[in-house]
Amino acid sequence: MPDPGLSPLQSSLPGAAASFTARVLADAAAHGIALPHLLAEAPDLPAAPHPEAPAGLPTGLAAGVPAGPLTGLAAADSVETPVEAPASSAAPAADAAAVAAPTRPDPGWVLRGPSGLGTAGLSLVPRAEPPAPRAAAVAAPADALIIPGLYWHPVPEPDPVRVEEVSLRIKSWALDEIQLYPEDWEGDFDGFHVGRYMVACHPDAPTIEHLMVAARLMVAENAVDDCYCEDLGGSPIGLGGRLLMAHTALDPLHSTAEYQPVWAESLHADAPRRSYRSAMEYFVRMATPSQADRFRHDMARLHLGYLAEAAWDETNHVPEVWEYLAMRQFNNFRPCPTITDTVGGYELPADLHAQPAMQRVLALAGNASTIVNDLYSYTKELASPGRHMNLPVVLSEKESLSEKDGYLKAVEVHNELMRDFEAASAELAAACPAPSVLRFLRGVAVWVDGNHYWHQTNTYRYSLPDFW
Repeated sequence: MPDPGLSPLQSSLPGAAASFTARVLADAAAHGIALPHLLAEAPDLPAAPHPEAPAGLPTGLAAGVPAGPLTGLAAADSVETPVEAPASSAAPAADAAAVAAPTRPDPGWVLRGPSGLGTAGLSLVPRAEPPAPRAAAVAAPADALIIPGLYWHPVPEPDPVRVEEVSLRIKSWALDEIQLYPEDWEGDFDGFHVGRYMVACHPDAPTIEHLMVAARLMVAENAVDDCYCEDLGGSPIGLGGRLLMAHTALDPLHSTAEYQPVWAESLHADAPRRSYRSAMEYFVRMATPSQADRFRHDMARLHLGYLAEAAWDETNHVPEVWEYLAMRQFNNFRPCPTITDTVGGYELPADLHAQPAMQRVLALAGNASTIVNDLYSYTKELASPGRHMNLPVVLSEKESLSEKDGYLKAVEVHNELMRDFEAASAELAAACPAPSVLRFLRGVAVWVDGNHYWHQTNTYRYSLPDFW
């Protein structure tokens, strides 16, 4: 991965874009790519928000920002029509037509690729002729779980060869390297379908090992959640101490010579710590230092969310809806899309990742994806021991709604978060059209869609309430 160089102490979005564009031009010149000529001919990026953006969003975000090398990006692929299931039990139509890519750069287009293993859509060199659009948009599998009214995007079926290989390797890692689970948990591990999940979320990963980096971290995060927080031995009592010790497997302790070996040995004490330690060791071999530190930060956010939910459980507190959503912004999937560049084999420079606009995109992506989990796991959680809080339950209790109406309002909350995520991504693409930003935004959007696909197709784990 290229060294992004030193970040300025203070950075604005246009300044960061200009700085990174200069680095792109220098790198391209070193490889004989005539990007200056390409930039000179590229049309200005439109400042209008994404077509799905809510009214009132600011425009003109691209003012003063140099046009990025988007020629060849906008025409590189066709875009797929978003799907919003009708407010009935009918599945979305399978023959929704795909629309051709626009001839001018469209910030919204960045949300709809890559859609396969190829990365032609990331080329900085313009194509001689735009490709023909696909004949039809991808539809949900026939046996998929369909939530009426939910806003989502279909994804292509994950590459079965990669799915099988990741599935075999992740099980070997779990059993042979870290002894993650006892024999009677094997069915649940297989039913998680880690391989299909990771390949759907990261279709542009250059190698299987890149996918394995994401797969190990995903399995490790779930091991901590199940064994420390949920019904596979978890409890809110003493959770803070267990999480802190596990977090040191990600963010290592620097102690004295007397106590350092004792800490190192503790990382093998239980399955969650073994999985965190091993997954992080693999991750840091592939990630840059800034990517690794970014991930540690987001995992600390996750653990803070775990602790808030545990505290409410201990005190039998049902949060207000806004309080629940605040907790879910921390206890959510954010650590997964935040590594999309590592898994893709490139780096979003630290100064661009830290921009408030990019942080908003990542927060909204994590929030929308986590409400998807609330919706698909609703019946699973209600059927399991103990009291489980999810958005439909909190809405029903705090807003005096029936179970059905609470669930339907949770669907509306998800849809609004999704549209805000897409609008924020489009604004950022217009304001900062650096290639790494565009690719990262696309990767996050693909992760959001892949995460929904996994929930929608994982009928081993999930079922839907009988509200329709």
